[in-house]
Amino acid sequence: MKHIRTQILPSKQRFAKIKAPNELNLKAIAIYVATGFFLDSDTFYKDEVCLLPAHDHTLDEEGYLIESKPWFEWYYEPRQLSFDDAVNEYVTLLKTITKEQFGDSKVILPLSGGLDSRSQALIFKELNNDVQAYSYSFKGGFPEHKISEKVAKACGFKFQKFEIPKGYLWDDIEELAQINGCYSEFTHPRQMAILEDLKAMEGEMSLGHWGDVLFDRGVPEGTQESDIIPLLYKKMVKKDGLALAKSLWETWGLDGEFESYLSQRLEQLLSNIKIDNVSAKVRAFKTSQWAHRWTSTNLSIFEEAHNIHLPYYDNRMCEFICTIPEAYLADRRMQLAHLKTNDALSEITWQDQKPFSIKNYRYNKMPYNLPYRVIDKLKREFNGIIGNPYIQRNFELQFLGDANDQKLRSYLFSKPYLEFIPESIVQSFYDKFKNEDVVRYSHSVSMLLTLSLWHKLFYKTN
Repeated sequence: MKHIRTQILPSKQRFAKIKAPNELNLKAIAIYVATGFFLDSDTFYKDEVCLLPAHDHTLDEEGYLIESKPWFEWYYEPRQLSFDDAVNEYVTLLKTITKEQFGDSKVILPLSGGLDSRSQALIFKELNNDVQAYSYSFKGGFPEHKISEKVAKACGFKFQKFEIPKGYLWDDIEELAQINGCYSEFTHPRQMAILEDLKAMEGEMSLGHWGDVLFDRGVPEGTQESDIIPLLYKKMVKKDGLALAKSLWETWGLDGEFESYLSQRLEQLLSNIKIDNVSAKVRAFKTSQWAHRWTSTNLSIFEEAHNIHLPYYDNRMCEFICTIPEAYLADRRMQLAHLKTNDALSEITWQDQKPFSIKNYRYNKMPYNLPYRVIDKLKREFNGIIGNPYIQRNFELQFLGDANDQKLRSYLFSKPYLEFIPESIVQSFYDKFKNEDVVRYSHSVSMLLTLSLWHKLFYKTN
């Protein structure tokens, strides 16, 4: 017998066999196509499952799952404490976890223009670790690295910047597929472009993933219980992904309607979370599903370079969140309060509120932000006229242009793959991407590309 205890929020997916037909799980794949991640324990095959988070799993000697029992269930029991006390507890916990993870070791710290990595930076500044920080920006996109560099300088860290080049994906796409098992579409992991540079750094990596979800409201203010399914549906399901999933559902001759099946799955998973507070309930759902099956997938790329540590993934952080009043978590209040204790960091631009900082972001509204918005729009239009279009999304680097298109087509229209996904469906969504709306149909094309790599590298016959 083998016993495995999974964390509340696992940093990697672990799989096991079950007694079931060795067949493709087509319904699960349809959901994957629509959303970009698998739900619950679903995988590509019916006889394989992903081990659920916060469970004790028992496997037999052959690796078959015998039993799974939860050792933790999400709850919401807010304590009676002041906001200042809550912030102090949060900072102390974050510092304790970070100190346990690193001790006096060298640290590799990815920095962004947001709050999670900046919060980590402030902790490492106080711990006096030797930190190598880095950041990257899209070629022709917003220079996020300039914000990160200011954060690193304010903390006294070494800093390295990278530019993500056009078409980097094609040289590394099969390596990426092997690393993440094709459990995530390929237009997101920018870190793949600098994997060799990361390997050359010294230390272990500290990643700030999921802090932005734990320390924010789970749903918009005023959301009711009856609003949850429509809200999740809107957040999770891509419009072109839905259209692709429905096409595949009909082609594969699956029973019922895809949308009804997906809604039923969401309702069932939500019913397992015994929390009355709507915001806390949705946060728990996102963490147990979204984080585990999507966010954690590409952590494996960082792990190819170095050992990784995630303070917001720590069990204690998840349990801490369950005891904090929603009003304190809403709108990133606790993280903002922590960062405001350092004048230098709080004066640096907050990317989500650019050009405003943590100190004055509340002015990011009309008429205060009008000059920036006008100037920014004029810059983008001018750059487009002179042949330097503004890059906002990773797919623009990967799929646009003749060279990218040639590589894309070589995977989408490979003959073995077209035995799995009919050529008529591939051609239809490819044409819509090329001729109708590249933004709207980028997800479906990326999913078709991901399935093509999965079929080439992992597909198995009975």
